[in-house]
Amino acid sequence: MTTTFKSLADYGPRQFGDRIGFSEWQFERALRLELIPAADLGGRWSADVFNDVVARLDAVVAAVGTMPDVGATRAEEYLAERFTGLTVHPGTAAELARRGHLPTRGEYKGYPLYCGLTLERFTDRRKVARASAAGRTYTRDDAAAALGLRAADFDHLLRAGLLTHSDTTVSAWYKGVVVRLYRQADLDRVLRSPRVDWDAVRATPKGRQSPLAALPTCKG
Repeated sequence: MTTTFKSLADYGPRQFGDRIGFSEWQFERALRLELIPAADLGGRWSADVFNDVVARLDAVVAAVGTMPDVGATRAEEYLAERFTGLTVHPGTAAELARRGHLPTRGEYKGYPLYCGLTLERFTDRRKVARASAAGRTYTRDDAAAALGLRAADFDHLLRAGLLTHSDTTVSAWYKGVVVRLYRQADLDRVLRSPRVDWDAVRATPKGRQSPLAALPTCKG
């Protein structure tokens, strides 16, 4: 790339980014990756530093990537597009992060942003498939149904501390209402608990007290 810039004596972050055609996120990522060195003039960059970056701009652009850091929904949409035919459930991005495969880069309105550069370079389909299976999240009622339980049975698991939510979201129907989400791997774990006779629980007819009612309440 051959680019000509009108030289300035020094550059602030907005001037630097604008003149090399970088958006704010690209400029911040280039700084984080040390592709652009730290400001050498008290928060501003000298012309020498600017000209050095311009001289290797093609390499800087390639290293920065094209995808900004994104929220979970966009990250999961991207993975589904990237790995054709693979079902990417809600909760996959959080599970990849939990397993150390997808770094978070700050947050937006209290929700994590996932590293766009890592997503762009992600090649391991099996890791995504495993994260999708283990990290899939359910609302309370859907989690109870996945376990084959009544809602009241599920509430006993929560009361006893055998299960807890892994994430939250905001209701699509009721503004401002926070909805707790439960992770598939945690549902699988509770199904292996020796403290529960699952056959007896599932055989209890509607209107009868659940065997889970006998579980002690968790005081933690």
